[in-house]
Amino acid sequence: MALEQQTLDIQDSLVASLLSGENFCPTKPSSIQETGLGDEIVEQLICKHLAVFGTSKGRAIADYVCLPFNIVETVLGSLRTSQYVVHAGSAPFNDYYYSLTTEGRARAKAFLDACAYVGPAPVPLMDYVISVEAQSITAEAPGPEKLGEAVRDISVDPNLFDSLGPAINSGAGMFLYGAPGNGKSTLAKRITLCFGQVIWIPHALYEDGQIIKFYDSAYHKPAPSDSQSLIRCVDYDRRWLKISRPTVMVGGELTMDNLELRHDSRTNINEAPLQMKSNCGCLLIDDFGRQRIEPAQLLNRWIVPLEMHHDFLTLPTGKKMQVPFDQLVIFSTNLEPRQLVDEAFLRRIPFKIEIADPDEEEFHYLFELYAHSFGCDYRREVIDDLLARHYRPTHRRLRRCQARDLLLQIRSYCNYASKPMELRPDYFDRAVKTYFATVLGDE
Repeated sequence: MALEQQTLDIQDSLVASLLSGENFCPTKPSSIQETGLGDEIVEQLICKHLAVFGTSKGRAIADYVCLPFNIVETVLGSLRTSQYVVHAGSAPFNDYYYSLTTEGRARAKAFLDACAYVGPAPVPLMDYVISVEAQSITAEAPGPEKLGEAVRDISVDPNLFDSLGPAINSGAGMFLYGAPGNGKSTLAKRITLCFGQVIWIPHALYEDGQIIKFYDSAYHKPAPSDSQSLIRCVDYDRRWLKISRPTVMVGGELTMDNLELRHDSRTNINEAPLQMKSNCGCLLIDDFGRQRIEPAQLLNRWIVPLEMHHDFLTLPTGKKMQVPFDQLVIFSTNLEPRQLVDEAFLRRIPFKIEIADPDEEEFHYLFELYAHSFGCDYRREVIDDLLARHYRPTHRRLRRCQARDLLLQIRSYCNYASKPMELRPDYFDRAVKTYFATVLGDE
């Protein structure tokens, strides 16, 4: 217990020092000790790189494993002394080409058999934990201006701002519920923009002899460089990548396996779960209640992380590791939340926000917005005719998706018929007939 408390004290002091500056930035290590990795791990990465790619320059190896050249050069010198690698020729800038010896190839094969990971050197788990605390969304306090900027290109009822704003600032999660087609998923994806910052994430993690792949191009988008950040962080640790705050979106395909470390027994490589990849951003559970797992199963899995803001994952070695659970969790559903989960779960998601149908004035605005994006003139009288003939007589409910969807059908017809895209009653008659009859049905 004393050791655990000492570790926590060190972690708190490191976080405090990181937060005292403008932004978190991983500092370039000047020695193997500063990487938090042992000599053996770096040797393994270099040998496996040479086994897979063959003869390489020292600087090319350093670029691939994302470590400073001086560190890689020192390890290569040690491997050369042990006769695992040899110089295969001179290279520019006081460098050499390196290749494995026969004994080195045998050693590299043993390394690959033990773990097939080849790539950037991993970051110790504790360094990642510190980075999450330093970049937490809870440190942000987005106000009405940031929320308005985040949703500027979509239509949102201004009355929702007073509900959305506190929910976003809480970092405690929310339910967005209401009829399908009203933009719940679109709104949820915009919410991440309220935090308006980039973050640093590692390519991979290292804990208890296990490598965990973290970077996922499906969710982690490299952030564009800006001159100010480059000046402030010119010598950063290349094992880290600067990305936009992530929005991890999952729908009906979500299974319990996605929420645990996924271990490939053939390669002995682990992959981080979805909730871990969403740290410092948003995790959107779309169409909640329609997953292949029951809502109660998700409740049992996340009831502690949602309250304590940390999660426990099990490594292949059997060791439990504690990781941050630091993201805004958004459940988007077409169903009433109380129909899905019990009171204990609802208490841990304190904000339940209904996304209602638009009124006729907003419906007009949506058509005007999309008409301009489709490159055609907006004609209010045509939308009035659409409402009068196809909505009011059948008591059809207005949905935010309908403006976009109907205009898409009109554009498809105009493209087919080689006619200019425009808003005409006869075009809407054609679109309504095919769209509502087969997709939404008359209500």
